Amino acid sequence: MPGCVLLIAYHFPPVAGSSGLQRTLAFCRHLRECGWSPVVLSVNPAAFERTSASQLADIPADVPVIRTLALDAARHLAIHGRYWRRLGIPDRWSSWRMTAVPCGLQLIRKHRVDVVWSTYPIATAHRIGASLARLSGRPWVADFRDPMVEKLSGTDEMFPSDPLLRRARLAIERKAADSAAKLIFCTAAAKGIVAERYPWISESRMAVISNGYDEEAFQDADTILPSMTHSPRKVLLHSGVIYPTRDRDPSALFKALRVLADEGVLSPANFELRLRDPSSEQYFRDLSVLHGIERLVTIAPSLAYRDALSEMMRSDGLLVLQGITSNPAVPAKLYEYLRAGRPIIALVHPDGETARLLREVGIDSSAPLTEPILIANLLRKWLSDVSESGKEGLPKADITCYSRRQLTRRLAEQLDQLTS
Repeated sequence: MPGCVLLIAYHFPPVAGSSGLQRTLAFCRHLRECGWSPVVLSVNPAAFERTSASQLADIPADVPVIRTLALDAARHLAIHGRYWRRLGIPDRWSSWRMTAVPCGLQLIRKHRVDVVWSTYPIATAHRIGASLARLSGRPWVADFRDPMVEKLSGTDEMFPSDPLLRRARLAIERKAADSAAKLIFCTAAAKGIVAERYPWISESRMAVISNGYDEEAFQDADTILPSMTHSPRKVLLHSGVIYPTRDRDPSALFKALRVLADEGVLSPANFELRLRDPSSEQYFRDLSVLHGIERLVTIAPSLAYRDALSEMMRSDGLLVLQGITSNPAVPAKLYEYLRAGRPIIALVHPDGETARLLREVGIDSSAPLTEPILIANLLRKWLSDVSESGKEGLPKADITCYSRRQLTRRLAEQLDQLTS
């Protein structure tokens, strides 16, 4: 019979700047429809670099949310901007474990918790989940939003490259492989990495539950549309953080924009690349100046969640950036892009999970992240399609399976198996 589940998550409102909070927030909203009562264990807001109150109201009033002290080693424990390296292993919030484990044990007793669930990419959450499961005897569900350690096919290059960090993550991953009752992944490729590394894990202990979109939030965002002005220029939007690393680096895109500008195809009068809250703003400003396209690029501030969804729904194109090193993952924002119903420009590796998902839903508007000429050709086609029909780059398949309500039901099925 369904019961009570403890959700351990670093990313939870009021954190800002991360789409990762949407997964846990959706589970805590929709699990009750499946008979499960969620209790959330997160960090104190001071642990977040940025906060926003825009989604606090989305937390159900009857869901207990307990926040314990977590110190960010880079901000709270640094001296003159430097901190002891081991304080950042397995992540900068490793101190959270000291407060979360005793609090979690109290919550397990108070709420009669049946299952402990924790989510990565903050690895300390899995350390907390493993400890609580061991001390309480409750089954542990380890949720992996991203692979913990990856090896680049063809070169055997390992990520993360820091050996100390990599060993720490592998130790946590091994703990999950040995003792977690269920291991949940966002993509089949991420599941395959762990299955290959730990061949003794039975298939019944693993499941794939992707990220998704919140239908109710999109319906709310739809009501915002009339009050927001539309730019006369064709707007290609990237919504959210762009990490200035080689698996997200937009340098080839900027080169392609310069080519099209030199040809007279693009100008500040007819085109805008809008980077909405990308973080590392100065880096992208400098990069646009370097390529001579600063008048084509807008660095825009953050928006409240529903306003950001509304902006997606009224943009002429939605941009995805992903290189080969992230092939096993799918950016969480892609599912929101699919629901927004606007053309998608995907600069992704053809062998990755993102390209596979786009092909499954009937979208073929993609080019490799590192190829300026192919990107320029893709943008030419997009500009022509937008002018003529606006239909290219839209999903042709049913995407309702990616509704977070549907995905929560799949999680509930996994939890049911542990208590049946």
